[in-house]
Amino acid sequence: MVTSPSVADRVEKKNKFEKYKAEKDGLAVKDELDKFAEMGWEALDKTDLTGRLKWLGVFHRPVTPGKFMLRLRMPNGALSSHKMRILAEIVQCYGDDGCADVTTRQNLQLRGVRLEDIPDIFERFKQAGITSIQSGMDNVRNITGSPVAGIAANELIDTQGLVRKVQDMITNNGEGNYDFTNLPRKFNIALEGSREDSIHSEINDIAFLPAFKDGVEGGELGFNVIVGGFFSAKRCDSAIPLNAWVPADDTVVEICRAILTVFRDLGSRGNRQQTRLMWLIEEMGLQEFRAAVEKQMGQSLASAAPENAITDEGKSDHLGVHAQKQPGLNYVGLHIPVGHFYADDMFEIARLAEVYGNGEIRLTVEQNVIIPNIPDSRLEAFLQEAPVQKFSIDPSPLVRRSVSCTGSRFCNFALIETKQRAHALAQELDALFEIDEKVRLHWTGCPNSCGQPQVADIGFLGTKTRKDGKTVEAVDIYMGGQVGKHAQLGERVMKAVPCEDLKEVVADLLQEKFGAIAK
Repeated sequence: MVTSPSVADRVEKKNKFEKYKAEKDGLAVKDELDKFAEMGWEALDKTDLTGRLKWLGVFHRPVTPGKFMLRLRMPNGALSSHKMRILAEIVQCYGDDGCADVTTRQNLQLRGVRLEDIPDIFERFKQAGITSIQSGMDNVRNITGSPVAGIAANELIDTQGLVRKVQDMITNNGEGNYDFTNLPRKFNIALEGSREDSIHSEINDIAFLPAFKDGVEGGELGFNVIVGGFFSAKRCDSAIPLNAWVPADDTVVEICRAILTVFRDLGSRGNRQQTRLMWLIEEMGLQEFRAAVEKQMGQSLASAAPENAITDEGKSDHLGVHAQKQPGLNYVGLHIPVGHFYADDMFEIARLAEVYGNGEIRLTVEQNVIIPNIPDSRLEAFLQEAPVQKFSIDPSPLVRRSVSCTGSRFCNFALIETKQRAHALAQELDALFEIDEKVRLHWTGCPNSCGQPQVADIGFLGTKTRKDGKTVEAVDIYMGGQVGKHAQLGERVMKAVPCEDLKEVVADLLQEKFGAIAK
């Protein structure tokens, strides 16, 4: 148990989530799934139904009674065609309700799933090496990394193995790990190994950015560590430097273990809006927090390298055809509009990966799909395939850079519908304007900010407002978010703009701020 003078005298009233976690750990329902499946969702204890099942990645959604969302873990956004085909078969079982979404954490969520089928689904997962363990609530979420790790020409460190090791440590190799199932709040970890910040490092609780230890190009490579980034309904903050450099080896795993342990033992469990890691860092002070991490690791940390190796070249969305560092091979990024697709699409993506590549598939934080390892000799045939025409490698500018959360169709937290609206608005504006600048549009249906509007050039956060005497769907508009070397969070510039007025409002912003020209 970690102790700290600065938090020793804290007096707080435990929030309701802490009370039910104290009664029974969320992971405990893993052994009750067969019973739950027999009972049916309506007979379940409410806390098991709406709370503890999330520890297994199973989410009850009141807006779709009897249907559940299943959130997977896909470290580094990587999966095989075999796994994609299994997931397609699962969502296919649920007819019009069955679909999947690529998330902003390089992950897949399956929709329309029935609770009575979960035991069989989990057995299929086990056989295929798929897991959804500890993917919701107060756990470490999917661990992100460069979607082109191991194949990118500008790569410095291949993070795939380290990402996998961190996940295995946290989840006990996918079996579940009680050491980290009772954190004060959710937790995000990301590792970047290239010269671009493809992971949105600034919004993670822990992020690793490549850096030469002494600041000399060609010297010893490792990572600078930043901590504390998060979004919440009441506050959003960028991660700050821990003033620590770690080598690109198992030290990455150990510092993650240490930070998680310090957070678990010392983090506040009172006001739910003040329980993310940044609150603890501020309460302890950065130096005391860093010292606690060193004590937990049993070793001193090197000071941060003079600067990260991230360049000013900008952040790629990885769409289109790109030569890999392996001679004669290419990866191709396919655009999945706002990350939403169905079983037939999933089967087709699996087929393309097998026929033209080596069966590997990658997901991106922009909610798109990459198929790597396509030989030069097969590239032309690949580009003629029907799914490549459907999921364009070069969509129109605003459609290309639109990202969206789930929205009110499937999420009871969302105040507005987002996915269809985001795609439709981008299509309409692309038809009206020529836009040379790369304008990123991010949509989220509620203040939880799953769609990350604060990192967008123009971000939309769902709300409600009154218009003509009626309550209508609306958005707060954010602007100024930047990603990459000079990452920063955007700020709210407009409040409660009715969604029905957005076309005109955004058209004006595109012309005034981004040089859009009417066609």
